[in-house]
Amino acid sequence: MTSQLIKKIVTGDEIRNAFLKFYSEKLHKIIPSASLIPDDPTVMLTIAGMLPFKPVFLGLKERPSKRATSSQKCIRTNDIENVGVTARHHTFFEMLGNFSFGDYFKREAIQWAWELVTNIYQLSVENIIVSVFHEDGESAKIWRDQIGIHPDRIVKLGEKDNFWSSGKTGPCGPCSELYYDFHPEKGLQNIDLEDGDRFIEFYNLVFMQYNRDPNGKLTDLKCKNIDTGMGLERMAQILQKKQNNYETDLIFPIIQKICEIANIDYFSSDDKNKISLKIIGDHTRAVIHLISDGVAASNLGRGYILRRLIRRMVRHGRLLGITNEFLPRIATVGINLMQNNYPDLNNNSDLILNEIKIEEVRFRETLERGEKLLDELISSGQKLISGFKAFELYDTYGFPLELTVEIAEENSISVDVKGFEEEMNAQKERAKAASSNIDLTLEGSLEREIDLFNKTVFNGYDSLLSEAEIKGIFLDSTLVKQASKGQKVLIVLDQTTFYGESGGQVGDIGTIFSKDVEVLIDNVIRKKNVFLHYGMIKKGILTIGQKVKTNVKSSNRAKAAANHTATHLLQSALKSIVNESVGQKGSLVAFNKLRFDFNSSNPISKDQISKIETLVNSWIMENHILEIKNMSKSEALEKGAVAMFGEKYDDEVRVVNVPGVSMELCGGTHVKTTSELGSFKIISEEGISAGVRRIEALSGQSALDYFSDRNALVNKLSDLLKANPNQLFERVNNLQAELINKNKEIQTMKDEIAYFKYSSMKSSAEIVNSFSILVNQIDGLDGNSLQSAALNLTSHLGNKAIVILGGIPNPENRKLLFAVSLGDDAVKIGLHAGKLINEIARICSGGGGGKPNFAQAGAKDIDKLSDAFDYAKNHLQKTLDSHSDK
Repeated sequence: MTSQLIKKIVTGDEIRNAFLKFYSEKLHKIIPSASLIPDDPTVMLTIAGMLPFKPVFLGLKERPSKRATSSQKCIRTNDIENVGVTARHHTFFEMLGNFSFGDYFKREAIQWAWELVTNIYQLSVENIIVSVFHEDGESAKIWRDQIGIHPDRIVKLGEKDNFWSSGKTGPCGPCSELYYDFHPEKGLQNIDLEDGDRFIEFYNLVFMQYNRDPNGKLTDLKCKNIDTGMGLERMAQILQKKQNNYETDLIFPIIQKICEIANIDYFSSDDKNKISLKIIGDHTRAVIHLISDGVAASNLGRGYILRRLIRRMVRHGRLLGITNEFLPRIATVGINLMQNNYPDLNNNSDLILNEIKIEEVRFRETLERGEKLLDELISSGQKLISGFKAFELYDTYGFPLELTVEIAEENSISVDVKGFEEEMNAQKERAKAASSNIDLTLEGSLEREIDLFNKTVFNGYDSLLSEAEIKGIFLDSTLVKQASKGQKVLIVLDQTTFYGESGGQVGDIGTIFSKDVEVLIDNVIRKKNVFLHYGMIKKGILTIGQKVKTNVKSSNRAKAAANHTATHLLQSALKSIVNESVGQKGSLVAFNKLRFDFNSSNPISKDQISKIETLVNSWIMENHILEIKNMSKSEALEKGAVAMFGEKYDDEVRVVNVPGVSMELCGGTHVKTTSELGSFKIISEEGISAGVRRIEALSGQSALDYFSDRNALVNKLSDLLKANPNQLFERVNNLQAELINKNKEIQTMKDEIAYFKYSSMKSSAEIVNSFSILVNQIDGLDGNSLQSAALNLTSHLGNKAIVILGGIPNPENRKLLFAVSLGDDAVKIGLHAGKLINEIARICSGGGGGKPNFAQAGAKDIDKLSDAFDYAKNHLQKTLDSHSDK
């Protein structure tokens, strides 16, 4: 590589490409970035470059090659509060890495790292400091004697800083880290690598050479491994000579777009605005990749992380003065910026932008509700907003603590800041538990044992009965050699006709048997291509190596096959009737029904549902013959096959084709012709999260059973209402009209009764400083009647009326209702019905609120009613006396 070409390595793309090219020339296989949704069940998101190689390091999977290199997208949210505040904290980042699986070790790793950073990236030796584990003399010697690093540039650190381990036990080893020195003129005496203004760690070399047992003893691994990581954003900061990662070409174009929308200049902005700009810039990259990899916003798991990031973006946009929707415009810049290296961003751009738009709109509505909640807290009269409520405003409604405190102080209300911090710390601990470490200590667990089995051969597409050999037996997740009658077991076979739960389709049921053994199988799941048969031993003894037969229950398989084919037809119908962009977000193919989740910002109308049913049933009647073939993934996609968004597929895929109707990548079981479905019926349609709808439907025998049950119900209603089926609608409509009229008559009677009850109270109003005060108990009135009574009494008593009514609407329920109504003059002197009623109801273990002139409340303790009235009278007396003195 010429020096002229080397000088061009400045942009983020050039840094990434140079790294991969360098190690490719060192015989490393380039591995594409894995999804942010990991296969590993111990972590929620891909948090490190080595995570996709974890099974290889554990010895559970074959290595992709002796040497590998990758640029892996990662997300961490355990220290999200530092994003935008420090120079180099991020939620989304790219980790460049080179890996050796039992091939080269320390000498080559150190030599190549040095060659890369000094020859390819052209970093000056004067700017590089190296750290080593203080007991790792071998690494220090390589740096000093073979690389030629001056001893003063080699810093020895302890286990906390320079010894890597994933847990208390398992693979571990010393590290050597490369730091960039921004101020070499300060010399090499008393170097403090914790000085973030001077040093930045940019390349970490992990020498995985030991195994630590439960007693803490270290033994050499048979195969020593290399795991390295170079932060792309950090190297970009160094080579582009920027003050922080955010000002590099990897993020700054996004920030510039935000500045354009907010009509501000980044470099002349104050620190507060810069933090908001950086947070939005960082989160944009995380959000577009999460959605592209199949994460949908929700209140659980990964979906909650996505939702939280989007809400932080909206909130910081508001802090910058952005009042209109803006996230899709920002996301578009992020997609354009990264699509060359991550083409899925462009392929999924419509879905990404739609999901972001829906979440932004909904959160803006949530923010408005948060403002109302804060107003209610203030108007309730309480003098302290609890830490829990302040955190709820922050976490659920997007209110920063400082804004809550500021608004509260304006109203002479305090905020429990300590309680808020306790709630915040509790959330941080939950986040750290979800995203801090990669667990390499699965030895002895079911997860590890499963990885030791060969792939189960599935031969159940064309046959439900076959021979097999028992390869594994588990009792309570423990691998055993045999099991006997009455025990619940999990069985691994070399081959099986049982379909293992996957692709939304439930596992088959049936029996595993031989001459002397019978096991009733009630579920089958598939983990990492190993089929796990769950069942109860009905007779005999199971042993490893035993020859058995598998027999799938044919009636249930037929129902599942019909529902799976119906699911494919449903998706095609949705694309045709609703929108071509409709895509699957999840599904369930059960024996008795099917469920299909899909993206749609609006509910599906009854007319659309009718058209979908008609279209699917027409395809059923046309008796299409299904064509099922295996082919390469690229060939299938070229032919127009639909792949489930976010799903991972092998290079060879199975394609299920209903000619002219549907073509999907699918490993499930299906009917041979569409006419086998018989009929199709949608039984429900609902929203399950922002931008995601769910349809439940029936096919085959389940649909016929549904129609039969509905027919029986119609016949019962006909008998009950003494009308034939064709007259049922008219008959029910007439009954509803009669019911409405009767309810009106009943309400009129209630109002008349209420009038008789409260009309006599007018004369009992007490005059205090020219105000007419009426505090009285009136039982037997519901909320509406009590409201009418209070308002009518206020109207009669005039502008200086103060009416407080309370009573027991129903003696059996032992509950209280209150109503407070104030005349205009009472409001003018500072009385507030909402605040007053809340204080009254609280005495009776209740609460409520309302407007300045009228409010209602409920309470539980009827024995405290007289105490509440006494409080009200005393409070009003003091208030009116105080007003009179003025």
